[in-house]
Amino acid sequence: MAGSLSLKGALTTPALYAMVAVGYVGAFAFLALTLRAGVPLGVAYGIWGASGVALTAGLSSLIYHEPLTPLMIAGIAVIIAGVLCVELGSQRARARAEGVG
Repeated sequence: MAGSLSLKGALTTPALYAMVAVGYVGAFAFLALTLRAGVPLGVAYGIWGASGVALTAGLSSLIYHEPLTPLMIAGIAVIIAGVLCVELGSQRARARAEGVG
């Protein structure tokens, strides 16, 4: 998210390209740590993507005064609902594999 927000700012302030690089490297490093901790890829990537979309849209509205319409907010809610479905499905599959469900 920091990398994406900095990318917009770097268009007028090229020094922010350093923050873009740090932001993207950091994001992938934390995703790798999450995967190493045992979180399934679909769940980790879904949460990473959905939170990135939601936070970037909200913060770009505050920082860059970009529009955040009710339809956009509804879209973000649908993305979050989709990630929740993936997480719940993953938990159910794990429980079945372990013989719990």
